[in-house]
Amino acid sequence: MELQQMRYVVAVAETRNFTRAAKQCLVVQSALSHQVARLEKELGARLFDRSSRHVRLTAAGEAFLPAARQALDAAERARSEVAAAAGEVSGRLAIGAIPTVTAVDVPGALGEFHRRHPKVRIVLRDGASKDLVEGVRTGALDLAFLGVLPDYRPKGVSDHELARGELAAITAVDHPLADEEEVDLERLARETFVDFPDGTAARAQSEEAFTAMGLVRDVAYEVTGADFVARLVRKGLGVALLPTAFADEVPGVRVVRVRNAPGRVERLVWSRFRPTPAASAFLAGLGVGPWSADATDAGG
Repeated sequence: MELQQMRYVVAVAETRNFTRAAKQCLVVQSALSHQVARLEKELGARLFDRSSRHVRLTAAGEAFLPAARQALDAAERARSEVAAAAGEVSGRLAIGAIPTVTAVDVPGALGEFHRRHPKVRIVLRDGASKDLVEGVRTGALDLAFLGVLPDYRPKGVSDHELARGELAAITAVDHPLADEEEVDLERLARETFVDFPDGTAARAQSEEAFTAMGLVRDVAYEVTGADFVARLVRKGLGVALLPTAFADEVPGVRVVRVRNAPGRVERLVWSRFRPTPAASAFLAGLGVGPWSADATDAGG
């Protein structure tokens, strides 16, 4: 069993297509297919169900995939540790971030990190906070920036509070509330809302505040991206609640402060285990990390 064969299996699993996997791995499809078939013969089990339209993991493939990823990560970690011992930071840095993070200028931090450590391959993924925490727990991500309720503490990862704030309402420029300096939740509850999907931390921040006051609101538009939220609000289709610091930077809308505004905390999370050299260097650049006195381990 070879690492290259594992890379091919992971690529096919992620792309669900042998042709795309071969392109991703910079190899001809016949060579990739041959190596996957060799591995299946060695294992005595088929890893993929193949048809003219679909490529799906078999039960054996589902069982093999996590171990293959761990082996590839371990090999990459070993190379990175050797380079770090020689004074060079290399390898891969996988970061997750919610779209509305403002406590850290993520593009700026990544740009500075890239200038300092050009041999590190940076990967950035956005998503919901709970998915990003799971990514850090499983090792798919090295660290992640979250936006969560004030009393939320992620389990199974190390974490650090970056900033606290509140949500503000955004409206279209010609909305009846646009000229108000401040509004309360009771008034907002009469409006149609644009919000994030149910079950996400971003949705919970506003939902919990309305529920606590016995208020029911109409969420007619559920979208995953903050930019999409703003686009719908600009067209007058509804109002939305966004982090104040982020809302203040959204063009083409009015920002209205909320008297009994829901609270929000931005947190940075990373693995409970020893970070890779690249992750350690990035955390050090932010002034946090396992070696920092103000960092805490959530445990669990």
